[in-house]
Amino acid sequence: MHEVRPHWVFHLAALSSPAASWDDPGGTIATNASLEANLLGALVRLDPMPRVLVVGSGDEYGRPAGRRRLDENTPLRPLTPYGVSKVAQDLLALQYHLSHGLPAVRVRPFNHAGPRQAPQYAIASFAQQIARIELGKQPPVLKVGNLQARRDFTDVRDIARAYLLAVAKGKPGEVYNLGSGSASRLRDVLARLLTMTRAKVALEVDPGRARMAEADVYLCDARRFQRLTGWRPRIALDRTLRDTLNYWRRSEGSAV
Repeated sequence: MHEVRPHWVFHLAALSSPAASWDDPGGTIATNASLEANLLGALVRLDPMPRVLVVGSGDEYGRPAGRRRLDENTPLRPLTPYGVSKVAQDLLALQYHLSHGLPAVRVRPFNHAGPRQAPQYAIASFAQQIARIELGKQPPVLKVGNLQARRDFTDVRDIARAYLLAVAKGKPGEVYNLGSGSASRLRDVLARLLTMTRAKVALEVDPGRARMAEADVYLCDARRFQRLTGWRPRIALDRTLRDTLNYWRRSEGSAV
């Protein structure tokens, strides 16, 4: 950091899978908290200190009682070790702002998807499996987890645009939700993906894909950020799905 002397820092580094965090809760929390503490400790020794964007998660909210839309004042009640680790990152950024004056801006993005996302996430997993079925690399059976859950999906390209706006215009010490404000049932998301293929696909529930605990609905209230920046998602979910499926078609096809 002393050599680079950045003006802006985008901190996304983390063990990022809620499902995998159950396999190593302590490692997930320790890694995500300590790597950020090391980073922020380096930044406060710079003069001037750079603006830093710390990326949290909608998973910090967990399963809040009696709330439909989740805004920044919703109590944090994480359901997973990953969620706890993101709360730790979130509050570390606030602590360094309050104690050192670090110009840290925090965001809590909800689910996002798009080309190149790892297949440990739902949409990427569905798209990869469809591509493999089309290529004959997988039997025509698509393995799924809980399809009743409803999630607020935003295209990753819209989220990246939001990160730029947040670090440029966000108020140090503040936190902003990022999401579409619409929660789709995973069964419906998968149905839309299946209209984009001619393959005949059967669904099979895989117990290994079920989470130990998860919220039924995540629905983002991003109005605080929208009022500040004018940001709105521009990319429709169908385009996200098609672009993700086409990415996996190319990726799996080149691996033949």
